[in-house]
Amino acid sequence: MDKIVSIRNKVFGHINNKLIFPLSLLVIFIFPILLDNNYILHILILLGVYVVLGVSLNVVAGVTGELDLGHAAFFGIGAYASSLFVINIFDNFWIGMILAGLISLLFGLILGIPSLRIRGDYLAIVTLGFNEIIRYVLLNMQSITNGPMGIKGIPSPTIFGYTLNTKQQMFYLIWILVIITCVVMNRMSNSRFGRTLVAIREDEIAATSLGINTGKYKIWSFAITAAFAGIGGSFFAHYMNFINPNNFTSNESILILCMITVGGRGSIIGSVIGVAILFLLPELLRPIADYRMLIYGILLVLMMVFKPKGFWPEKRVPSKITKLIRR
Repeated sequence: MDKIVSIRNKVFGHINNKLIFPLSLLVIFIFPILLDNNYILHILILLGVYVVLGVSLNVVAGVTGELDLGHAAFFGIGAYASSLFVINIFDNFWIGMILAGLISLLFGLILGIPSLRIRGDYLAIVTLGFNEIIRYVLLNMQSITNGPMGIKGIPSPTIFGYTLNTKQQMFYLIWILVIITCVVMNRMSNSRFGRTLVAIREDEIAATSLGINTGKYKIWSFAITAAFAGIGGSFFAHYMNFINPNNFTSNESILILCMITVGGRGSIIGSVIGVAILFLLPELLRPIADYRMLIYGILLVLMMVFKPKGFWPEKRVPSKITKLIRR
């Protein structure tokens, strides 16, 4: 595994971070033109949705170090909020997406409150319970959500009155959203706010003794994470044109957490790699459907044994606060 790290450093070490953004835009622009295959584009569109979810969850689970198993709940809240608003109130996808992010942010603030008093396994149970509560609310509020039948006929996104209804157009939209998410999360993680979250992760008691309002920072980390999950849910609903509560189960939350763990908690690049591996691997193994989940599980176990910190673990220069804590 050390050889893998050294090879990674040789291959990517010379790449200037300033080039990542324009290169990403170039790849996103060219890829759908070169690859005119709707099935592959569909897989890559869904991959983009999960990248948004994984990179956003990384703020809570990776940077802050809180075990959050309720991320799919915000994904579902955003999907339903946007769908119901666009269908019943005002037919505008962009306003629906913004509303989805704001409502999810509000629920993130509410879920962040228990993190003031509990953490670790206990917080994981609370967030898991929150996910199940949201799912059962969506199942039982049939007059609003249509229950287990879900919501059909969700309109596709529009720009200046032009409907985005092809795979190529939706590919561009989701991957531009991915880049925006990665840029925002990267800037936030490397800001004073992000360094404070790292200090809380390293030693919350020591961070509190230095005058940091740890409760405020933890609550806002949950809220920001939830907002981006809600935006991802809005896109998912309008892309699929149909949603039901089974799209947002606790299994989805666990899968997203596994993705960023495999890639490397605290690392945005690691989160993208982990999402790509765990999302695409079952598709690659689909020809051997009888054995693919067995192979999938074995590979995960081997990865956790030989590379427990993930394929691309976090690299961070300790801040002054973290150095003081470690003393």
